[in-house]
Amino acid sequence: MISKNKKAQKGPSWLEVGLGALLSVILGVVLGVAYLASKTVQTVKDIPKDAPAGAVYYIEGSRDFSRDAVIKEKRKDFTDGQSISVDERDLNAFITMVSKPPSASAAKPAKPGDKAPPPPADQKAIDVGTLNARIHQGKIQFGDSVTFNVFGVSGSFIVQARGTISKHGSGFAFDPEEIYVGGCPCQRLLFIKDFVVSKLLFAQPFPDDVAAAWSKLSDVVIEGSTLRLKAP
Repeated sequence: MISKNKKAQKGPSWLEVGLGALLSVILGVVLGVAYLASKTVQTVKDIPKDAPAGAVYYIEGSRDFSRDAVIKEKRKDFTDGQSISVDERDLNAFITMVSKPPSASAAKPAKPGDKAPPPPADQKAIDVGTLNARIHQGKIQFGDSVTFNVFGVSGSFIVQARGTISKHGSGFAFDPEEIYVGGCPCQRLLFIKDFVVSKLLFAQPFPDDVAAAWSKLSDVVIEGSTLRLKAP
């Protein structure tokens, strides 16, 4: 009995104190990220000159839905091993083209006695919109909208990342300098940064022929508002 009372008087061990402090820090980081991510991001044409400190804006890259023929020709040249140059209209037209879901066959009318069709699949926990590209002043930006529905809590936010394209190993990859999830800057949060880029921005894989041609490039250069893909 005496030994139990002495143990109770000593209080928690250093391990327990450290674990409690670590959990408090993690919870604080999660709540901070959630708060900043929930801040409204304004979609604008240009950044206001009198923008308040801490405000986050999003500028979409231009789109041109009449460029299918141009994109198909540039894609053929690229996959055939030729160097090409593209602007943000070309990139967004290509992204839209490869992101289109396969057309579903028309549903057949139900016959008497047929079983009822299965109910639609549950809503995804995280649903990523169509990627958008913007090329401006030697930087490339990728962004999209993300809708989430987790444990009954739902909402949406804009994800955007700006940077360059640089050599990584034997190939070229997007090298983000700024990453925002809603109003939260995530470029310094390594694990979140990797998740955002791979799961929220580039969740849609590129077609095999384009990926193969990309892996063979000798150089990738952003000049002003143009992306130059140089074949070997």
